[in-house]
Amino acid sequence: MLYSMTGFGNARASFGEKTITVEIRSVNSKFTEVRFKLPVNYRDKEAEIRKMLNDDLNRGKIEFGLTVRQNDLETESRINTALFTKYYHELSSIANSLNIDKGDILQTIMRIPNVIFTDEVSIDESEWKAVVDVIKEAIISFNQYRSDEGEAMARDLKLRINTISDLLLEIDPLETSRVTSFKQRLKQLLEDNIPSEAIDTARFEQEVLYYLEKLDINEEKVRLTQHCKYFLEELNSNDVQKGRKLSFISQEIGREVNTIGAKAYSSSIQKLVVMMKDELEKIKEQVANLA
Repeated sequence: MLYSMTGFGNARASFGEKTITVEIRSVNSKFTEVRFKLPVNYRDKEAEIRKMLNDDLNRGKIEFGLTVRQNDLETESRINTALFTKYYHELSSIANSLNIDKGDILQTIMRIPNVIFTDEVSIDESEWKAVVDVIKEAIISFNQYRSDEGEAMARDLKLRINTISDLLLEIDPLETSRVTSFKQRLKQLLEDNIPSEAIDTARFEQEVLYYLEKLDINEEKVRLTQHCKYFLEELNSNDVQKGRKLSFISQEIGREVNTIGAKAYSSSIQKLVVMMKDELEKIKEQVANLA
């Protein structure tokens, strides 16, 4: 099963006079990185929440948000009047000295930290248990989203790997004409520069064999076939985190494709190589988003 690194999950539940909401989002990252948005009175729970996420989520840049709101909004937050007044006088003084319009000063002050605050309330065990249940539900939702995305990516990756394998098979019929073309070009080059009576036919055949060995791509074809099979095997394995391994295999695939292109000495084979590279680039883009 594949998991995408991009994901979203949320859950909500009521607890007495409060509504608990959890949202989890993630984007690509080489490592597991978690950022928290927690109510002030839940900050000491960050370590416990982090452990829950690390145990159940794969790598990615993860944003975790928790809100616990009173259903009666009037009691949820208050204005720190003393702090508001202090900021108002200071900002007004600066605005007057610089002759700046004070039209937005109220909104500016309201956005300053601690001007609007919520009374900190201690968390009892029953509330924390309810929060944990919502977090678990959000994690399930998040992983399901990643799994659904991963299944779609797996189908696409299989299609592209099979396309590379099919293109590789198309090279076989071109091998004979490639050898013949190379011999003809080499012979024509000799005839254009050396008198025919000075050409040693036996030596010419030896040189042709030497260069054909240098241009032989059978080993690369065999390795490329094995890499494609290995890629599909890993794709179908039960490992949860396989993005890195598939990335390494795709790099090996690219190495063999590039070598075949360098040795091709055939415009027809070069076209097939270009098509393979195009598929491989799309594979790398997908693999980069796998957990």
